[in-house]
Parts: sequence; structure tokens; C-alpha cells
Amino acid sequence: MAGAESRRPPAPGEDVKPFTPEKAKELVMSLQQPAVFCNMAGDWPALHWNTKYLSVVLDGKTIQFRLGLKTVDLVPQFETKCSYVEATLAEFLAWSCGQPPCLSGPFSRYEYSKYWAYADYKYIARIFEDKPEIFQDIRWSDFGFPGRSGKESTLWIGSEGANTPCHLDSYGCNLVLQVQGRKRWHLFPPGDTSFLYPTRIPYEESSVFSKVNVANPDLKHFPEFRNATAHVVTLSPGQKRQQSPGAEFTLKSVMKTPLSPQHTWRTPRAPKESGKPKVLLVPRHWWHYVESIDPITVSINSWIELDADHEARVEEAITRMLVCAVKSAENPSDGDLWLNPTEVEATSHEINLQYLNEAVSAYFRCQKAGVLGQARPSSAAAEQRTSASRKRKKREVGREPEDSGSLNQELGFSTLQAEKLQEIPFGPHLIQVLPESQETSLMGAAAVESDGSDLLRENEGGHFGKSHCTRKQLVTSNDYRTPAHQTGTDGSPNASQTALSTNDLLDCLVNPRVISLVARLLLERTRV
Repeated sequence: MAGAESRRPPAPGEDVKPFTPEKAKELVMSLQQPAVFCNMAGDWPALHWNTKYLSVVLDGKTIQFRLGLKTVDLVPQFETKCSYVEATLAEFLAWSCGQPPCLSGPFSRYEYSKYWAYADYKYIARIFEDKPEIFQDIRWSDFGFPGRSGKESTLWIGSEGANTPCHLDSYGCNLVLQVQGRKRWHLFPPGDTSFLYPTRIPYEESSVFSKVNVANPDLKHFPEFRNATAHVVTLSPGQKRQQSPGAEFTLKSVMKTPLSPQHTWRTPRAPKESGKPKVLLVPRHWWHYVESIDPITVSINSWIELDADHEARVEEAITRMLVCAVKSAENPSDGDLWLNPTEVEATSHEINLQYLNEAVSAYFRCQKAGVLGQARPSSAAAEQRTSASRKRKKREVGREPEDSGSLNQELGFSTLQAEKLQEIPFGPHLIQVLPESQETSLMGAAAVESDGSDLLRENEGGHFGKSHCTRKQLVTSNDYRTPAHQTGTDGSPNASQTALSTNDLLDCLVNPRVISLVARLLLERTRV
């Protein structure tokens, strides 16, 4: 295999990886569809990072958990409507195992049968800042990114039902290692953006949310969602495999149902795999809704920067300026929770304008250097970034953000176009997350999902099968389920009942298609 001579020899008992670092990076940078890498992380010490181990390592240190209700609703449960507690992993484990909580404990107000908890977006560089040696337990160098470790990675710990609202990330592509329990990923291609009703409220830099609860879609108010095609994969750690030799890795997708107001689920089969740890690749701008389907889940991810991020930062700067300007002009007592908790506070117009100018300047510096068709060279651009420009910038309320240089490692490699690659080696070591078939199925119930009997059954003693959707209605002065234009019996707008809100204006003003056009016009004006 090409490049094998550059790899270190396998340790005793260690499996030989199916791809060299060079080939793995080539695939990561070129694939335009989600895929699962198998047998690439079997020797990573991070595979031992279950919650019991992490509880010992953290030694009583508290982290922030987001709590949501295990209720089914037609509206996504955004982070603005969740509760937050500071707790130790030991307290989380006791709560998630159903042990009676201490009356004064952080989870005492939240009944396990009614709530889920999620320690999400925890930057490993922060929570293990006093144990930097642990960063080396994560080896993204196996995927062709030398020196990339836990220092540039994020940790996620959740209970059954914990979820992330459907969104796309403005920057980079995403590599995800599943360590404990199973997570179900619902992925939608960039071309489905208009079908997912994108919104920037709640606002978070680098994240575009969907108004649709993709697990329980309201097709009356979001009819175009019928045209969306999901790629659904259940990601498992692959350890302690408890299945028959003939079992197969399961990939699922949502069927298009243009003639009926519901979805059904089919189960295409991928090639058999060996049950080793799996790493999911989420390509740039793929929408994703993620839910934990076992009692406890642990995963680790890292966002890989791409050359396209230069223009994306200009678009994000424009969006930030417009959203902050318009929303800050509203009556602050109207109860509209427009700023995501991770953003802490709205930045001033002056700061936003500075951010925009820095983003534009960085774009042209890279263009002048002749690297816009490639990923950025090492070091130079990191100094030009503000803390607002990082990928899925997550902050715990009341704390300062991480050092942007450590979280946005500069990568020295060329972006290879898919057409320049040799044939993609899909097979047992690289499983393609397949799109749905084009068949139409008429079902009698809304938003039907499989019963989970076809899922892999790892983690002996865990809970298997379909998890309940975890949603709570978002109640604000601008309820997303209420369209700005009330319609008549024939479905046409009723002008007498029209009541446009600030959010209605922003949904149009900062729509990704509009912002992309504005960014191009702005860059063209600056160029001349």
C-alpha cells in the first residue's frame, strides 16, 4: 500500500490499519458524502474513556450539563429552552442509573424518567487543562493530521434521549469517534437546505439551525421537508461486540414521500464490518440531528479546517453584524430568547465591524498568496482570527472562551478534488452512508420510525430499541410553529392577519443563500 513505509510498525497485538494516514486524509478531504471508517482507531487509548474512567480522571471536577424534557413535540428543543446544572460525572452516573439523588444534589429537581442530560461541546483542552498528557490518547494523526490530538478535540457525554437540534456547521468537516453507547445520526445533504427551513434564531456563530423537528416533523407548517432525503446511521463503539457472525452494520435513510404527509424508514445494508471502533465523517455543510439511544453515551470529535472556511468566515461576520444589530434594537423585555446560551452576550457593532474587516482581509491575504484553492499553510492566519470565528464556538456560561490558536490548528495540506481521486475504496473498512431510495410509500401515521430491532446490539446490559424523541415546545413571542402570514382555507395568505415579526425579517435577511450572495458582492467590491 502506498505510503506504508512512512507508518510506524504495529505494536504487538495491534491491527494493521486499512488506510495509511496519507490515504485517510485524502478521503477525508475529498468525500462529499458521509462515511464510516472502521478499524482505524483500535489502538487509541481514548477507547477507554467511558464515564467511569473519566469520573476518576476528573476527580470531582464539575462540568456543565444541559437538561431537556423527554416529551414529543413538533418544535425542536433549542438550547435556549433547556436547563443547565454544574455537576460531577459521579453525580451524573448516579442519576442516570436511577439511584435516588441527594436532596441537595444538582440533579435533584430533574426526574430521570422525564429528563435527559448532556455534557456537550466540552473542549478537552479546557476540562483536562491540568492533565495535558491525556491529550495524546486521541490520535487524529492516523487520519493524516500530524500533531492533532485531544487538544483540538471535543468531548460529549449524554444520557438516553440527549440530542442536538438539527443544524449545519459553517466551518470545516467533522470526524467523530464513538467511545461508549450508541448515537443515531440523521444527516441531510447541503442541497436540502431550503427543505429544512434554515434559521439563525437562536443565534450562534457558525451554526445554522433548522426550524423542523426532523424526528417528528410538522409537515403542515414545513411541507417542503417532504422533499428532504436523510442519511441515517447508528454509530456504535464496536467494542465488546455481542452479535452473531452474520449480523451486518445497519444504515437507515428517510424515504421521500411526496404524496403523503409522513415519512417511513427503510434499511439498506452495507458490507459487513468487523466490530472495531468506528469514526464517522460528516462532510462540510451536511445538516445533522444527533440523538443518544443508550443509557450513557460518550463520543469525541474534531473539526477539520477546509479552504472554503475563508469565505465562510466572511459570511458569518455579515450574519453576526446583522443579527446583533436588528435583535439588539428590539424591546429586550419581549421575551424572545434569540441568543444561544453558548454565545454569552451580544457583541457590539464596532466589534462586529472589526470582525468583518478582519475576515475580508484574511480572505484576500490567502487569495494573494495563491492558497485559496488549497488548505491554509501553517501558522500565519491564526493570529488574524477573533474568538468569534472558531468552529461551533461553545462556551460555558460565565467562562472565558478557549484559546483560538489551540482550537484551530493550521493544517499544511492540499485539498484534493474528488474527481482527481482514484476510485473510493468503499468496503468493510469504509462504509458509505447511503441515500434513500426513490420509492414512495404511503403510511397511515405521521413520522414513522423503525422499532430499532435491526440495530446493532453492543454494550451488554444497555437499553436497546427505539428511544423516545426528546422535545419541549419552544415558547417565545415568535413561536416558530406560527407562520408570519396566516393562511385562509384555500392555503393563500390572509393579508388581514399578516403580522411580520423581527424574526420573520431576519429569517429572510440572513438566509444562507442571501448571505452568500452578499458576501460575494462585498468581496467583489473590496477586490476592485
